[in-house]
Order: sequence, then structure tokens, then C-alpha cells
Amino acid sequence: MRATSLRTAIPVALVGWLVCVELVSGVLQGYYVTISTEIARHLDVVDADLNWFEAAQLLLSALAVPVLAKLGDMHGHRKVLLGSTVVVAGASWWMAFAGDFWSYLIAFALQGVYAVWLPLEIALIFDRGRRTGRAASETRRAAGLLVVGLETGAILGALGAARAYAGFGEAMVPTLLVPAVLVTLLLPAIWFGVPESEPLPGRSLDAVGFSLLALSLLTVTSGLTFLRLMGPGSVVPWLLVAVGVLLVLPFGRWVLGRPDPAIDLRVLRRPEMWPVQLTAGLVGVSLLGAQTPLATYAGTDPDAVGYGLGLDAGGRSIVIGVYLLSLIVGAILLAALSRRIAPRVLLIAAALLVGVGYLALVALHDSLVEVLACLVVAGIGCGALVGAMPAAAAAAAPRGQTGVATALTNTTKTIGGSFASSLFAIVLATGAIGTAASIGGYVTVWIVCGATALVAAVALVAVPRLAFADPEPVAEAAEEPPAPSPAR
Repeated sequence: MRATSLRTAIPVALVGWLVCVELVSGVLQGYYVTISTEIARHLDVVDADLNWFEAAQLLLSALAVPVLAKLGDMHGHRKVLLGSTVVVAGASWWMAFAGDFWSYLIAFALQGVYAVWLPLEIALIFDRGRRTGRAASETRRAAGLLVVGLETGAILGALGAARAYAGFGEAMVPTLLVPAVLVTLLLPAIWFGVPESEPLPGRSLDAVGFSLLALSLLTVTSGLTFLRLMGPGSVVPWLLVAVGVLLVLPFGRWVLGRPDPAIDLRVLRRPEMWPVQLTAGLVGVSLLGAQTPLATYAGTDPDAVGYGLGLDAGGRSIVIGVYLLSLIVGAILLAALSRRIAPRVLLIAAALLVGVGYLALVALHDSLVEVLACLVVAGIGCGALVGAMPAAAAAAAPRGQTGVATALTNTTKTIGGSFASSLFAIVLATGAIGTAASIGGYVTVWIVCGATALVAAVALVAVPRLAFADPEPVAEAAEEPPAPSPAR
């Protein structure tokens, strides 16, 4: 491998520190789910109330991530990464000592700020690589490594939570202190190990635009949450969704008239950008919306209803573990192939794998081997897309908008997952046999996941052939004094 100058290369140490951040992010995503029942008993609430925790966290992250990303573009992504980590650390410590439903709910929602970490990391890496001429490919490669850290952390969190709970004698406070300590340890790592990006001067936040966007997201995601909780027969969820969609119109009119808008719609309608954002939303359907149906199908007793895998908790954890490992494989392949295969082709192939994997489940779901084979195919595609989408958005965005562009992939993914989760809850309840969802409901879920992934693949065909390719190095002579020439 040819050496590059310290000034122009993306430092390995930077990627290493950011992988550590994603490792902890994965722990947060896997830790609490494993001991959710024990947390409910600790707070003296029923299991169904746990849905409010997830809904509140998704809602807050959807609202906060675009604003925090824009602040990163304005003032430096490292500053916002450090500040958001302080918030997540404080929320994690609060959760450990929260003894009632409302206190834990607020703290858990605030912890959702960690959703901005990956977009900020992608922006930091892309900024460091702008002068190399290989910023796009190196960012995709680094993004694959970040996703490896994320999914590895999720596995460690899921496995470690149960062991920590048992090791602390089933005491909840010290068990919940484990992730709080891990997040706190990130603060010196970011402070000493992560350099600041170079924001463009003269930027503004556009408070009105972000307020309109937040109001739209708030009503849409609230409507989707209430749709899942109240059912399709209630008017309130549909009214909230309709109002949220209509609020996009005044938001669009406002930002189109601003020189530095909250979200630059002119950038979003570029052929190299809108397919990526659409793909993020469509992949969120399967990535975030299909996991619960897969777990419940794996636990359904085939002797009682004629379908399902009849697995106990240990068996279901193996299914989820294999799926997470396939995500890691996809992320590794992204890192390995990012400079060998055209990024447009890589994205299309990954979306096709997701579609093929889920559509194959329609016919191949009678045995554990069949289900695992389909999930591995879909998981490899999802793992590659999780890293490739924000990296592609960063490459397609003009300088000064990489943070917002990458953050929008997270926001659209969250909205897609929330919509799918609500839809799938309704579909699975239709024609249920006792407590078991109908096989028709499961088939519908798999068809929707597969079809949305194929639609994403078709949309990505519209991306120009040379999109996301490595740009020419950026001239910096007017912005900073020239660095000494590297030794030859």
C-alpha cells in the first residue's frame, strides 16, 4: 500500500477511535432490549409500556439529528459529536438511577441522541479525506468498518446485558451502570483522538425551517406510533399523519426561498442524491420494521398452527445473532470492495440482495436452515447499505452540507422503519390465530420488505454512472497556509 502524507491521508487512528464510538453505539442498541422484561419489573410497569420507550427515543432522534448535523456543518462535527456524547452519557447515568416510568422515559428518549453519531463520523472522515482525491472511496471503506463496530457492539450488548444482570445478583442499578460507564469513557477518546473538521464560515441555522421540519416529523412519527398502539380503526393516527405530510408544503416553500436553508431541497432533488435518500427510507422498512415479525415467527409453534420454527429464547437469539453477523459480513464486503467496484453498482447489488433475501422467505420458511439462508442474503445487503448510504450522501453533498446529507439518511430510515412497524403490527393482527399472527400476515411482511428493496434498486439505476466517484483534490491555498512538502 502506497504511503500518503500525514496532511492528506485519512488517519487510521481517526477511524479507529470512531469505530470505538460505534462499538458503544451498538452496545446501547443491544443492551437494553435483552433485559427489557427485567427493566419493566424494575419500573413496576407492564411489558406493553416498553413500547413507549422505543417510540419516544425514535421520535426525539428524528427531531434532533438533522439539527445537530447542521450545527456540525456550521461549527465543526467534532464539537457536536462531543456535545452529543455528553448528553448520551448523562441520559445513561440518569437511566441507571431512574426508578419510575416517566423519569426513565425522558432519559431513554434523550439517549436517542446517539443516532447522530454515525452521520457526524461520516462527515468527519469525508472532511479529512477531501484533499486526497479519494475521499469518496475511503469514506465508504471507513463506513464499512464503522458498521462492523456498530453490529459487533450490538452483539456484545445483547450478550453482555444478561451476564451483567446475573453477575450483579439481578440488581438493576449496577447492571444499567455498565453502558453509562462505556459512554462516559468515549469523552476522553473523542477529545484527544478525533480532530475537528473545517466548517464553512458564514452559515446560519434557519430556525424557522427546522421548526417546520420538526413539526412535520413530530406529527408524522406520532401518528405512526399511535397507529401501532391504537389500531387502524382510530381516526387520530391518520389525522396526525395527514397533517404531518401537509406541513411539508410550507416547509418546502420556506427553504426554497432561503440562501442557507435547513435542508437544501435543490441538493435533494439531484439525481445522485434523491435515490440515496429514498433507498434509506425503503431499506428502513426491512432493517427496522421486520425484526420483531422475524422473532415472533421464529418463536411460533408449528405443531399448534402449522407454521413457524418453534424456537425458544435461546434459539431465537441464534437467529438474531446470525442475522447480525451477516450485517457485519456485508459491512466488511463494503470496506473491501469500495475501491474495486463502482459505488453505484455496489448500492444496486446490495439493494437486490435485500430484496432477493426477503422474497425468498415467501417460499423458504419451513425450516431453520431455509430461514437462516434467506436472512443471511438479506443481511449482507443490509450491512453494506447501512454504511454505503451515508457515505454516498456525503459524496453527493456540496461542501458544508455533508453532515445534514448524511443525517437525512438516518431520518428517512427511521421514518421508513416507523411506518413499516405500524403497518406490520396491523397486518400481523389481521387473521391472527389466538396469540399467533397469521401466516398470511408474515408472507405480506416479507413481500413488502422484498418489494421495497427492489424499488430501491430500481431507483438507484437513476443515479448517474460516475456519481459518488472520487473527486479531484480540493485546493486549499486560499483557506490555509500551505503545509511543508512531504519527504520523498
